[in-house]
Order: sequence, then C-alpha cells, then structure tokens
Amino acid sequence: MNKIRIRAAAVLFLIMFLLCCAAAGGCSSAGEEKESQSRQTLDKNKAEEEADGAAKEDKTEEDRIKKEKSEKEKTEKTGKSREKASPEELRIREMMSSMTVEEKVSQLFIVRPEQLTGVDVAIQAGETTRECLANRPVGGIIYFKQNIIDEQQLRVMIENTKSYSKYPIFIAVDEEGGTLVSRIANHEAFSVEDVPDMQVVGASGDYNEAYRIGQTIGSYLHELGFNLDFAPVADVLTDPDNTAIGVRSFGPDPLVDAEMTACVVRGLKEQGVNAVLKHFPGHGGTVGDSHWEAVSNERTFKQLQETEFVPFTAGIEAGAECVMAGHIMLPQAAGDGLPATLSPAIITDILRGKLGFDGVVITDSMRMEAITNYYSPEEAAVRAIQAGVDMILEPEDFDKAYTGILNAVQNGTISEERIDESVYRILLCKSRC
Repeated sequence: MNKIRIRAAAVLFLIMFLLCCAAAGGCSSAGEEKESQSRQTLDKNKAEEEADGAAKEDKTEEDRIKKEKSEKEKTEKTGKSREKASPEELRIREMMSSMTVEEKVSQLFIVRPEQLTGVDVAIQAGETTRECLANRPVGGIIYFKQNIIDEQQLRVMIENTKSYSKYPIFIAVDEEGGTLVSRIANHEAFSVEDVPDMQVVGASGDYNEAYRIGQTIGSYLHELGFNLDFAPVADVLTDPDNTAIGVRSFGPDPLVDAEMTACVVRGLKEQGVNAVLKHFPGHGGTVGDSHWEAVSNERTFKQLQETEFVPFTAGIEAGAECVMAGHIMLPQAAGDGLPATLSPAIITDILRGKLGFDGVVITDSMRMEAITNYYSPEEAAVRAIQAGVDMILEPEDFDKAYTGILNAVQNGTISEERIDESVYRILLCKSRC
C-alpha cells in the first residue's frame, strides 16, 4: 500500500514537473517572440532613420551642388560682364567697392553750397567746404547768382571745390540761354554772348543756330569749370497760356522742338558739358507752376507719345545722359496721383521702360511747393529713389533727406544694390564729361 502511494506520488510529481517545463517553455517562446518583434521594430526604425539620414544627406548634397552651380554661373556672368566692360567702367566698379554706404548715399544729392556748409551765402570754397565734402561727398554742387561775384572768384571757387572732393563731382548751373534763366550770361560781371530766348530760335527754324547756341553756352561754361547744365528745355508748349515755361520752350511743334533739343545737346556735349533734358514728362501743357503748387498734365499716354515725349526721345538719342523729372502728375497716363519725381510708373515704367533711358535721372528742385506742401524731406527723398530717380536736387532739408535715405538702406526699405545702381550711373556719367 505504501509502495502504491509512493509510486502515485512519483507519477504526480513527474506530471507536475512536465507541466512546469511546458509552461516555462511557453513563456520562453513568448518572450523570444516579443524580443524578436522588438528587435524587428528597432531594426525597422533604424533602417528608416538611416534612410532619412541618407535622404537628408542627398538633399544637402543636392543643395550644395545647386549653390556651387549658381555661384559658378554668377562668377562666369560677372567675368563675362567684366570682359565686356570698358577700363573706365571697371575703374568705377573698383571705386565703388571701397565706398561706404554713407558715401554712396551722399552721391545721390546735388545741393547748393549753403546746404552743404551751413553758411548764409557761399562765395568761396575753403576749409569748411573741404571738411563738409570729406564728411558727405555729395554728387554735385549747383551755383546760383548769389554765389557769383566775378569770373576769377567763380573759377577759384569751382577749382577748390573739385580739388576737395574725394570723388568726381558735378558742378552745375541753370544756363538755358535767353532772358529768363541764364545765371552767367545775365550776370553783369560777365561779357559772354547773350543768346535769344529758345522760343525765338524755335520760330526761326534754324537748327544750325540751335547747335551754335549749344556750343556757345557749353564753351563758356566749360572754361569756368562747369560740367553739368540744366538745359535744354525739352517741353513742348502745348498750352499757349502756360507761364511756367513760356519763352523757354522752342515752341508748340514737337518735331521742331525735337530737332532743336538734339542740336543744343550736341553742342553742349562737344564742349564737355553734360546736358540735362527738362522737365519730363513735359511741363508745357500744365496749368499752374510746380514752384508754387501741384500740377498735372491731363493728356493720355498716346498723346504724350505723339507730342511731349518726342523732344525727350530726340535729346536722348543725341547723347543726353541726364533727364530732369518735373513735379508733374499724369492722371490719364499713370493714374497714381504722384508727381513724376516720386512715381515708379512715370520714371521706371515710362522713362526707363518705354523710352529706354538708362542714364541719370535728376529731380527738379525738391524745395518747390509741389513737393514741400505734401511730403516731408525724408519721405520725398526715399520715394524718389524708390521711383527710380538717381539724384535729388536741392532737398528742402539736406540733413533730413540724407538721413532718411540712409535709414531706409539700413532698415532694408531700400536695398544697397538699388543705391549702387544709381551711384554707378552717376559716376559713369561724370567720367564722360
């Protein structure tokens, strides 16, 4: 009986042992299966990470290749551009590479000597002029009757001003010829030839006389040291009652005006003086005077093409490298409610785009009430550059206008590349006179 019990207990123990082993084996298999699944998941994640890493590396390599290609193309383009550039153009690029932003911004201004130096009336250029030009090397100085005493005084003042300027400088004057706007010929201290009003020349139909007038004015201006003349007046007198232009215009016929304008340009240019065509887009058909109020020309673009633009196109083709933008709105042709001096539609789209002018665009005097009644010196200066203008003539407040543009460059409102475009045009124009 005891043996039977012992055997039964042994069998029971054996059965329990086998059951435990089986259970242990199941746990081990499940663990192995779970471990295998985890390992597979890890391997999958690792593979995905490696794939992502490879993709990122490929993308980075692709970006690097694209960047190198772009830089290579840019270098090749610059190289080709340099190959095509003249020695003078290369010299200008080299000059610009050493200019500070402040110096570049200074180049955008043509000012009265009083605006530069702060004196009441400038009749000489001495140490104050030297110091001010060193601080702000402006693009040009314009002289008026109040600055002129006699020939010797004027020559010395101009020579000193040029010698003090770190960069080439425009020495400018309004010398249209005729009875109204001739700072030299109408000055009692000078014995140069008095030429007739341009309206008289236009009515004569004598193009040779227009050419001779250009040469005559250019000759005495060049001898005195001037290199920029705000002339000829290219405005077609479409409104006979217009008093802002009047006898300063060659007359109402755009074809006659065009040839007269071209002849004067050639005459000035041959004497080493840059001509400035004025007042784009045409002041001869406006009611009112931009010296005292906002003015507009109501003609359509087609009408402007057939009339007002004709003399400007002829002057540009004759070699004029500068155009003065007037404070004239074009409601029908531009429709932006802005005077030409501040209008991208008029300066960039029409003058540069339609007429193909790639020279220097200069504003009319920014002291005129067509500007000062509506815009601060800072806003007017910034908007002019944004419109496509290169040089600002006589800002209402030079310090504020200069600071306005400098701040606009520093805060990104105007790019330095945009400033470089204008400075390049300015320096290139100066190199040719």
